[in-house]
Amino acid sequence: MQDLRQQIEALWKDRTALSPDDADATAAIHRAIELLNSGQARVAEIVDGEVVVNEWLKFAILLLFRQARMQETELGPFRYVDKIPLKDDFAARGVRVVPGASARWGSFQAPGVVLMPSYVNIGAYVGENTMVDTWATVGSCAQIGRNVHLSGGVGIGGVLEPPMARPVVVEDEAFIGSRCMVTNGARVGAGAVLGSGVILNDSIPVIDAETGEELGRGVVPPWTVAVFATRPRTFAGGTFGLPCVLVIKRLSEGQRHDKAALNDELRNHGLVL
Repeated sequence: MQDLRQQIEALWKDRTALSPDDADATAAIHRAIELLNSGQARVAEIVDGEVVVNEWLKFAILLLFRQARMQETELGPFRYVDKIPLKDDFAARGVRVVPGASARWGSFQAPGVVLMPSYVNIGAYVGENTMVDTWATVGSCAQIGRNVHLSGGVGIGGVLEPPMARPVVVEDEAFIGSRCMVTNGARVGAGAVLGSGVILNDSIPVIDAETGEELGRGVVPPWTVAVFATRPRTFAGGTFGLPCVLVIKRLSEGQRHDKAALNDELRNHGLVL
């Protein structure tokens, strides 16, 4: 993998000189994307509690867009014209896919994942037994942990550029309520519950309801329950409520919130063929 990394970094450095007809470059890029596609490598991972970005894999994705040619794909009554094909090996990996769901090549879904009519973009990682519910979107390079529930209409933002930018990370056992928007490198800790309609990004303050203390921006602590709120800010034109996220409850580690428990009822982990 180290040799491949060096090759991708060299291609990125000289990317303006690349041609789609360069078979060796394309082969190297495809090998890197296949590492993402199979889950052998990840765009980002948590090391010692911090999110570490593997920039070279982002380079590979961006290079793929430069090198790939448009092609037409026919799936049943549907036709697509794109540079990147859709995945088609779900059954072999024990992934349940409901009609209307799709995932791009270069994304990974672990065994037990359920994809309701939804979309998972290239570079994204979805861990074991996670449900991506109806009309939810997992953006490029987002990292979703095990036993997570992304409820209906959830938007998990993607990020490719700049390559060093952190993607959204949702850790194991989290529950993301309906219509939440989690973007711009935000992070949801293990076991955390976001109530419906929460907007979380790197500029949104996260506040402790008991103390009024700002806990940080764009990061919801592990094993907490957080909801959408506003706090007043005075401007020349008046006082307005700006969005924030309010931590209203702390759970003991491993405790399943009532909403999160629905996850276990809605899924059938066994794949029926």
